[in-house]
Amino acid sequence: MPAMAPEDRRAALIAATVPLVREHGTAVSTRQIAEAAGVAEGTIFGVFPDKATLLRAAVMRAYDPQPTLDALAAVGTRTDLRTRLREAVTLMREGMTANANLIAAPKELMAEDAEFRQRMFDGRRLTTAAVAALMEPDRDRLRRSPEAAAQLLLMLIAASVFRDYGHNGEFGDMDDEETVSVLLDGLLVRSAPDPSTESPL
Repeated sequence: MPAMAPEDRRAALIAATVPLVREHGTAVSTRQIAEAAGVAEGTIFGVFPDKATLLRAAVMRAYDPQPTLDALAAVGTRTDLRTRLREAVTLMREGMTANANLIAAPKELMAEDAEFRQRMFDGRRLTTAAVAALMEPDRDRLRRSPEAAAQLLLMLIAASVFRDYGHNGEFGDMDDEETVSVLLDGLLVRSAPDPSTESPL
């Protein structure tokens, strides 16, 4: 069997590392990566100069926004706003949950990498724009712009996924339906009583 080309070997190592770094964060060892990829540990350093470079590439792949962008575009705008947003929340919650253990990794890995920082920023910007596009047909019904509403929605999802993002994990039980309802309806579960209809004590 012919040896893998360097780029193919690089892609295979990154693919093997992504699920490991999602499970273990940056504490994953090169031995674990080598075993998952089915190669000798030394093979890693024939492709990557060090572990940090491989982890950076894996985290960048894990945070690649394109699959989410494609899925959000497929939601379309034919259904009503609430249905659209429920589908969007389901998609984004799955992505955030998959990367939950990586929440601290970008801070560790991008300190010296301007390209990495830019790609992370661009990914968030593109995702926000994709969610805003789903709200655009209903712009006139929204109190805020679709762009601002999209940012709020992403914050709500993050609060339900990342324990430290919210208040002591209080939003961990917030499902897709409630997330959309909080955005569109607020937190009131019933209207305040009308003082004019209340009986005097």
